[in-house]
Amino acid sequence: MSELIKDISLVKDEKKDVDACGVRVSENTAEQGQRKLYIESYGCQMNFSDSEIVASVMKEANFGTTSNVEDADLVFLNTCSIRDKAEQTVRKRLKYFNAVKDKRPGMVIGVLGCMAERLKEQLLEEEKIVDIVAGPDAYRDLPKLVQEVDGGEKGVNVFLSREETYADISPVRLNSNGITAFISIMRGCDNMCSFCVVPFTRGRERSRDPHSIVAEAKELFDKGYKEVTLLGQNVDSYKWAEEQNNKARLEKIEKKGDEVEIVNFANLLEMVAQVSPDLRVRFSTSHPKDMTDEVLHVMAKYENICKYIHLPAQSGNSRVLDIMNRTYDREWYIGRVDAIRRILGEDCGISSDMIAGFCTETEEEHQDTLTLMDYVKYDFSYMFYYSERPGTLAAKKFEDDIALDVKKRRLSEIINKQNEYSLERNQRDIGKTFKVLIEGYSKRSDEHLQGRNTANKVVVFPKKHYKPGEYAEVKVHDCTSATLLGEAL
Repeated sequence: MSELIKDISLVKDEKKDVDACGVRVSENTAEQGQRKLYIESYGCQMNFSDSEIVASVMKEANFGTTSNVEDADLVFLNTCSIRDKAEQTVRKRLKYFNAVKDKRPGMVIGVLGCMAERLKEQLLEEEKIVDIVAGPDAYRDLPKLVQEVDGGEKGVNVFLSREETYADISPVRLNSNGITAFISIMRGCDNMCSFCVVPFTRGRERSRDPHSIVAEAKELFDKGYKEVTLLGQNVDSYKWAEEQNNKARLEKIEKKGDEVEIVNFANLLEMVAQVSPDLRVRFSTSHPKDMTDEVLHVMAKYENICKYIHLPAQSGNSRVLDIMNRTYDREWYIGRVDAIRRILGEDCGISSDMIAGFCTETEEEHQDTLTLMDYVKYDFSYMFYYSERPGTLAAKKFEDDIALDVKKRRLSEIINKQNEYSLERNQRDIGKTFKVLIEGYSKRSDEHLQGRNTANKVVVFPKKHYKPGEYAEVKVHDCTSATLLGEAL
């Protein structure tokens, strides 16, 4: 399958406060007679997966993708609202797109996703910089919204559904290398972390029919894909029962004690792993409060379930975790890490998210974050200083009272500590041999290939006779803090 998406930037700048996200734009797939769609996606893997749904919906409306915004009839920005910096980046891009639109008056510009949901009509009426605003649950409605704009109206749909999972839509694999793919298993979030806008921009949790998930995994494997990543804001809270795909109804069933077979995340993970031993399975993201030993034992049971867990801590201090509304404390988090190490072994990859300078955080509490990192020794982390988001519980209840220079200094200490442990964890792998799924050529040399091992670490090695999409047994002989270097055996 030809690659339909171009990765602009997925490299974390460890010297700056940057988002743990990339930017991806559509490649050229439009055929003669089709209108041209340009999609630019920001943020998390869920957004990239959603753009694949959007491309599929618009393909049915006779749109093909383009990599050149200046050729586009329709421009969509699939946005992120997790931090102010992400929104400011989108605003700068909108200014550029509107300058392009001055030369192409018929161009239609739309904002999709979390920023669209958060700002709603403000983008249409107050700033007058877009033609369409559509939230994450409104993508089926996009062709109709485009028709409204073609008819001289503005298009808006920011309705948040309690049912929509897009389970019946076969995504156009925009980020496809033909080897790895995303499968969305649930949408929304019920956790209400005080710093986070996601519950307001993506709505309540709802899980997708497990049979449709397994069918999608089988279809991908039959097409030659070798790895799938199961996606959700909190995959561990996945829960589904026949004709009861609604969390509120499921809770009523459980309270009544009615006998009904409920599929949880551990069950689903096993179902996908059983598609084929040659299909690797990953997942993201886990919430510490919901990570169960049952999931860990399923991971241990199947070799093709990758031994890597993204387990965001956010802070190492129990009081700060409490006002973040994370619903666990430091000891609970450490208990989950201990369980991972006990059941999956010391080589299981663990990564985290860390926020420096959250409201009221003291210097001693910041030190607790550093000592948690000393305990866990994460393989890598996504690290930020706190950015107040309007409408969140933290913005309503707490003053953003940590000076910017203090936030940046604390973030720098977190980054330096992570760099130290990333290198240490990689040095432990020197001399070991790993099964690596080859995903493509090294960014620095066409004579080298790169892929990831089970712990989600990038491994680079001379290509010899190997090709992307194959597995290789690679012995590691050197490393940096970000990459393992080796030789295929």
